[in-house]
Amino acid sequence: MSKQNVQLFFEKLANSMDRPTTELEYNSNFELLIAVILSAQATDISVNLATRKLFPVANTPKTILDLGEDGLKHYIKTIGLFNTKAKNVIKTCQDLLEKFNGEVPNNRADLESLAGVGRKTANVVLNTAFGQPTMAVDTHIFRISNRTGLATGKTVLAVEQALLQRIPKAYLLDAHHYLILHGRYTCKARSPICGKCPVFDECMFKDKASFLQKHAF
Repeated sequence: MSKQNVQLFFEKLANSMDRPTTELEYNSNFELLIAVILSAQATDISVNLATRKLFPVANTPKTILDLGEDGLKHYIKTIGLFNTKAKNVIKTCQDLLEKFNGEVPNNRADLESLAGVGRKTANVVLNTAFGQPTMAVDTHIFRISNRTGLATGKTVLAVEQALLQRIPKAYLLDAHHYLILHGRYTCKARSPICGKCPVFDECMFKDKASFLQKHAF
């Protein structure tokens, strides 16, 4: 995709939706961190259903530690991989209290030192909680970037680096959320709704014409 079309791509995405943000529900940086850890290989909807019950009871490192691993599992057992996630959340809460005075760190190295926090999770927290222009590449963004020609790459890291280089600075802070919401509701994996796509003209998807016929404007 040309530089000019990348600019138009984000202009049109920005005009098609209000200022986007994560669909995970949270009221503090700590709640966000826990929600993102729980969201690995799970839907935001399933995480929200669980945290709506968990956070009113325990929403700080200490109160979650007080629940214990088995107590935590009671609240998150409907989420995939809940056993592993419970262990990671408990360990993260211990480290936050022992190493970071109970506060969520605002840098990549410290975030990635926490159990269950990889590069993608760190990027989400840095972007959403601390307003840093990071790019968390999930399956939606990886698919969109390659499908549209926005930023191609064979690995998540390659796509992340390409996006950071190609996205105009004016849109970089919100780009992660523009792309993930576009992928979740319009540029779907199996049946993209090309007929209602705001960036149809800029998109380089070779099969977009066939999907356009299925979803007329």
